[in-house]
Amino acid sequence: MNRTDRHWIAKTAAAACLAALPLLAGACAGNRPAREPAATTEAGNLTWRVWLDPNPPDEKGNVLWVEVLDAEGRPVEGAEVDLDYLMPAMGAMAEMRGTGQVDERGEGLYRIAVDFPMRGTWGLDLTVAAERARASGEYSLTTGSRGLRQTATAGGGAPAPRGEAATAAVRIAPEHEHGGDQVAYFTCSMHPSVRSGTEGTCPICSMDLVPVTEEEVATGIIRVDSARRQTIGVTTAPAERRAVGAAIRAVGTVVYDETRLVDVSVKYRGWIGRLEVDESGQYVRRGQTLFTVYSPELYATQQEYLTALESQRAAARTAAPDRADYLVDAARRRLRLWDLGEAQIDRLAATGEPLEYLPIASPVSGYVIEKDVVEGASVEPGMRLFRIAGLDSVWVEAEVYESELPLIEVGQPAEVTLSYLPGRRFDGTVEFVYPYLRGATRTGTVRVRLANPDLALKPDMYANVVIRRDLGERLVVPEQAVLYAGERSFVFVDLGEGRLKPTAVETGIQTGDEIEILAGLSEGDPVVTSGNFLIAAEARLKLAMEQWQ
Repeated sequence: MNRTDRHWIAKTAAAACLAALPLLAGACAGNRPAREPAATTEAGNLTWRVWLDPNPPDEKGNVLWVEVLDAEGRPVEGAEVDLDYLMPAMGAMAEMRGTGQVDERGEGLYRIAVDFPMRGTWGLDLTVAAERARASGEYSLTTGSRGLRQTATAGGGAPAPRGEAATAAVRIAPEHEHGGDQVAYFTCSMHPSVRSGTEGTCPICSMDLVPVTEEEVATGIIRVDSARRQTIGVTTAPAERRAVGAAIRAVGTVVYDETRLVDVSVKYRGWIGRLEVDESGQYVRRGQTLFTVYSPELYATQQEYLTALESQRAAARTAAPDRADYLVDAARRRLRLWDLGEAQIDRLAATGEPLEYLPIASPVSGYVIEKDVVEGASVEPGMRLFRIAGLDSVWVEAEVYESELPLIEVGQPAEVTLSYLPGRRFDGTVEFVYPYLRGATRTGTVRVRLANPDLALKPDMYANVVIRRDLGERLVVPEQAVLYAGERSFVFVDLGEGRLKPTAVETGIQTGDEIEILAGLSEGDPVVTSGNFLIAAEARLKLAMEQWQ
């Protein structure tokens, strides 16, 4: 290159720089900025271009430039331009909104200064009115992320409804896709409240934003990366189909076997003579004398019986030997109805002497649990003098919640343990389910019979009862995997790649640490078993329940 050529190039460059000075000066002065790629909106007879300065925007010191043109492309001056910005309420944070400061710069250019109260994603509602035309457009932007996204446009004489920009602000251009699914927005796995329409980093923790697809938004799927899962202690377990059994646990009381209780009384008036058994708790054998009793009626009946026997013997020597037999039978029957045994009656006939104090024998073997008489006391017919119980067999009456009663049937095995007999277990069976409830406790009573050969079980002892029932094969998950929201139950299903999907389920009976799933899951589905309360909180569970339903 010769000297003449170099001189021409320098001269040309200088001319170009001089020509660019006015434009650069205007840009520095804020009158005519160098344009970023603009979002163009057409609404009715108006067209406007919008771009940001700076781009990406920050929390403070932002400018939104708007260039308004008419249908022929001429600049529109004197237009009424308004800008509202809004961030919807999130959790405990209230809704935030404000208005930009508009300054007309001539030749259809309008400068709008915007300072946001905080970093995040904001919805913008821009309204332009000029020459009897009025239209509006909705946009969204995220501080720290490049680009202004148009979400809605309204024209034809009325501005777009205010406040809808926040809903549209989480949508991005259709060209953004992830794995074949359209991306709704990008978020931070550590801070789910952060939402951006473009890829970038979290303004809070600087982590890379992850995409959330339209499908995930519709189904309520959330993303929790491995680091976050480890921090909040997320664990999973598969839903399993296997044979399960129910264990109904109840508290019971040892009581007397009512079929082994016997009361001792007399059927005539009298007075106690001598008490042979004078202590409660004493063991007696069947036929052992308990006490003696004097009764004028009983004494007279013995005399009648002896007189009838004499008449029978005298009639045997006459022509009608059986004429007195009916008298003997009637007297003997009366003694028998007054509980004299055949041996006692035969002894009376053999001796011919009536007994003033008749011995009363125990009808059964057992323990005296009640004694209501002393020597010399008068007795009336039907008065209970002794109560005797056999303790080689006892009952345990267990109180079972009404919701568990349908699981109990007669004949089911039952295990009984007592805190004061550690290491010992008594096996029995359900003998009876009482057909009523206790109103105060809303429980039903179940009776279990137990053998008690060594008298280890004593009436009024408290006992722990476990009644087991085989329920067959059921689909179950750990109890802690199920969360409840009102009348509905749900679990978080792990879809992989950090995605967790809230899934409504229908639950059945609970067996120990597991709960039956009647609908909503399939065998092998991995469900979150710990940390799900924190996950639900981060997903704003209450707001998403309508979608999950």
